[in-house]
Amino acid sequence: MSKKLFFSFVITFSFTVFGDPEEKVVYVVKPNAETPQVITKGDAADDPAIWINNLSTSNSLIFGTDKKSGVYTYDLDAKKIGYTELGNINNIDLRSVNLDDFGSYTFIFASNRTTSTLDLWIYEDEAMDVLAKSKNFSIEKNPSFKGRTNIVVYGVCAGYDKEFGVIAFITEDEGSRVQMWSYNEDGLSLLKTFNNSNAAQSEGCVYDDENRTLLISEEQDRGILRAYKINSNLDFSNPVIIDSRTGNIDDDPEGVTIYKTSTNDGYILLSSQGDNSFNVYNRTEPYNYLGSFKIGHSGIIDNVNDTDGIDVVSSRLNSKYPKGLLVVQDGTNDGKKIVKRQNFKYVSFEEVIKALDL
Repeated sequence: MSKKLFFSFVITFSFTVFGDPEEKVVYVVKPNAETPQVITKGDAADDPAIWINNLSTSNSLIFGTDKKSGVYTYDLDAKKIGYTELGNINNIDLRSVNLDDFGSYTFIFASNRTTSTLDLWIYEDEAMDVLAKSKNFSIEKNPSFKGRTNIVVYGVCAGYDKEFGVIAFITEDEGSRVQMWSYNEDGLSLLKTFNNSNAAQSEGCVYDDENRTLLISEEQDRGILRAYKINSNLDFSNPVIIDSRTGNIDDDPEGVTIYKTSTNDGYILLSSQGDNSFNVYNRTEPYNYLGSFKIGHSGIIDNVNDTDGIDVVSSRLNSKYPKGLLVVQDGTNDGKKIVKRQNFKYVSFEEVIKALDL
């Protein structure tokens, strides 16, 4: 008997790229935990980023943005252990890198709409471990470096590329431009500005380090998820369309993230905001669509709707998250039409694996 039979599901309708209607089966998984509400009323919570504490995985951290206020820090129990007022921080992402003779460091990037900058904080992992164990970690008020952009910043994603080192991509609000930045000992340098196929508005992005692939979601008029292969020439002229509204995306595609099952294999997860679901695709070409799921209610934890940012890791963190953790922004939180204050929900990725029989 298929494992899918043990999970509830709903059926919506989507369309193939050829225009023929087909059923989109959406399975339902349950959240494990939820964070406290952010300080700002209305549409404020936006994007999470998970830091794997390789020195003590059970003391890993989750960062979450209040895009009208600053950045929160949470532990694996979804308890708030820190907050810093930083302004309009829209998206956040990070990479931990072992720098040979210098040890392991974590690079935290954020899109700062107050200053129109790409902000970067650099922390030694051993220092982060100490603060995480003490349940007292807040991002510093002043970043290590700022990159002055000439765009209204929106989404951001970090990466570590074998040729360009520590990098970050930042998308433009109400425009198609995307900037690629790199870090060196002198700070941040702009490497490339390109157009996301003349998108009306690019939103979320994620960089696949091992496959050297940038994924960008386009919202508003079209609703498309694209993949760009990175090469030495930084030629972004030939993207692959993974999915669109003529396929399995309902309304706006928002947050996008990658679950790794091996060095090069795994799954792409995308927030399909219109039907409150999350689409799953193969990590590598031809990026086959594998199914969708929603996050339902569990006890006193409400279900998830209208999600913006998402993040996932595949490492075992503790007994609650033996096959990784998915963190998503909940756009309604209280489950009602009138939003009070939003928050973030935690899901054991083992539940997603079972539901979709991955």
